[in-house]
Amino acid sequence: MALLDEQIDDAGTARLTLNRPERHNAFNADLIAALTEAFTRLSDVAEVRAIVLAGAGKSFSAGADLDWMRAAAGWSEAENVADAMRLSDMLSAINVCAKPVIVVAHGHITGGGVGLVACGDMAVAVAGAQFRLSEVRLGLTPATISPFVLARIGARARRWFLTAEAFDADQAQAMGLVDEVAEDADAAEAVVAHWLAHIADAAPGAVADAKRLALDFARAEITCELREETARRIAARRVSPEGREGINAFLNKGKPGWIAQ
Repeated sequence: MALLDEQIDDAGTARLTLNRPERHNAFNADLIAALTEAFTRLSDVAEVRAIVLAGAGKSFSAGADLDWMRAAAGWSEAENVADAMRLSDMLSAINVCAKPVIVVAHGHITGGGVGLVACGDMAVAVAGAQFRLSEVRLGLTPATISPFVLARIGARARRWFLTAEAFDADQAQAMGLVDEVAEDADAAEAVVAHWLAHIADAAPGAVADAKRLALDFARAEITCELREETARRIAARRVSPEGREGINAFLNKGKPGWIAQ
């Protein structure tokens, strides 16, 4: 049985489903490798317009597999650094993927599972979802996921890092970890469909560049160099084939080629 189920539909939506339901989709070395490979590969597939990441079974992801962590306790510090970097590489592959990444979170989302959510561009939580950054209860810290969680929710992470208390979907939305809360799985799918419809109307290259803007300039000081860089980026977009096609279609009340005719 594949640890990560992958399906791509005719609209260019790639659906990746964590497939260890008996372990609440806790990830081990094999699942980490599968996620890294999938997001790295799909980032460069022109036909893919967006990626939806979800989990099979009762929970989205319970974070790190306990057997995997138990084994890691017996490794050397150097071996643990290498292992943690593989997890970091996986999170980075999701975070910088050129395609919009939509996360559907349900059930228990613990530790590294929260890191997965934080790496998405958009996230919807199903009502009843329970989140927890539980590492300190195990004598650990959320070190590897912290850059991604902090980028998503900022200093509000301090409370949850230190207390390891649970928080619900509404609290996750209030802090910015998720964008929407849906009453059930069908309602969550409706939210996903809404986002996908809007993504389908946008130019794929422009979407990738817009995501890069958000990654590169979030919380950056507004310097002359930054303003010059943003000017260069919009100039490149204006003279790009997509930019020219999009403006021409708008002025002539037509549809650009990236929209299904």
